[in-house]
Amino acid sequence: MERIWLKSYPPGVPADINPDEYKSLVELFETSVGKYGERPAFNNMGRTIRFAELDRMSRDFGAWLQARGLPRGARVALMMPNCLQYPVAMFGVLRAGDTVVNVNP
Repeated sequence: MERIWLKSYPPGVPADINPDEYKSLVELFETSVGKYGERPAFNNMGRTIRFAELDRMSRDFGAWLQARGLPRGARVALMMPNCLQYPVAMFGVLRAGDTVVNVNP
């Protein structure tokens, strides 16, 4: 199969990845925060959040979930449109040790 999407990759972006490099999505995210803290992580509706901002906000949300007594391993439904709040909530849930259940509006 011809992988035509590779033509749109900027220089330096590998065509293949090692799926075993990280043990979890949180580990991948935390590594990215360390490497790219001041770079844009997400852009939406004219607003950009940097990796460092996403790190702080997701930690705050995860801590809020834990402070509410949510047990580790709980399933947390996220029902929201594709917006900047979604990655904050998703990484916050994962960092709290819980499972994200996506529910599209």
